[in-house]
Amino acid sequence: MPEPLSPAIEVTDLTVAYRDRPALWDVDLTVPRAVLLAVVGPNGAGKTTLIKSILGLIKPAAGRILVHGRPYEEQRRLVAYVPQRGSVDWDFPTSVLDVVMMGRYGALGWVRRPGRREREAALAALGQTGMADFAGRQISQLSGGQQQRVFLARALVQDAQIYLMDEPFQGVDATTEVAIVELLQELRAQGRTVIVVHHDLQTVAEYFDWVVLLNVRRIASGPVDEAFTEANLRLAYGGRVAFLGANGRSPTGAEPAAEA
Repeated sequence: MPEPLSPAIEVTDLTVAYRDRPALWDVDLTVPRAVLLAVVGPNGAGKTTLIKSILGLIKPAAGRILVHGRPYEEQRRLVAYVPQRGSVDWDFPTSVLDVVMMGRYGALGWVRRPGRREREAALAALGQTGMADFAGRQISQLSGGQQQRVFLARALVQDAQIYLMDEPFQGVDATTEVAIVELLQELRAQGRTVIVVHHDLQTVAEYFDWVVLLNVRRIASGPVDEAFTEANLRLAYGGRVAFLGANGRSPTGAEPAAEA
């Protein structure tokens, strides 16, 4: 019989500390392929730290992370990243099209210049995100929601197998949020794995099929129907979450978007 496919992401005994303060402690996590997964938890829970650790942007104190069964350094072309919008210098003088074409640099290398094929791929990605008409616009002239769509297009043009997104809905309007969710669900339907740091507990069950609850330690992970329970949320948020409904799975409160 053929060997089963390795998980999209496999995290083992991951510990990350800033100075003497643990940001993540002994985290084990397995993310299967082709899921749309929300990472949720209170401020300071380590959600962004987890994403950056997977990407090799933060060196852990201990632990191992595998991407499709191998270290990230060997698989980086399989992974696309959408950072928090607030972490980007939007005043940098460049056009929307150029920002999206930057997503092809990993495949091209820094010697080859992007050509017609890269331009066509970038325009197609802008079309997918509803931003084709803004290709020549300076990135600084866009609204927050438009900027987020451009960064999503930059990730799409990489044609990755795994997409890591840090608060992609932060600061966007309802129309943009729905458009982004539809794109993420389409990626999952294509067999891609999408991991999203998310703060709105009310939309987890609607948007996602898998969830990780994090508060320095992994509280729970798995299909939303199994892991996104009142008991697990109270463990993650310290009892500060209110609920509606008899099944205990409809949060009425949502934490703020920012994370330390």
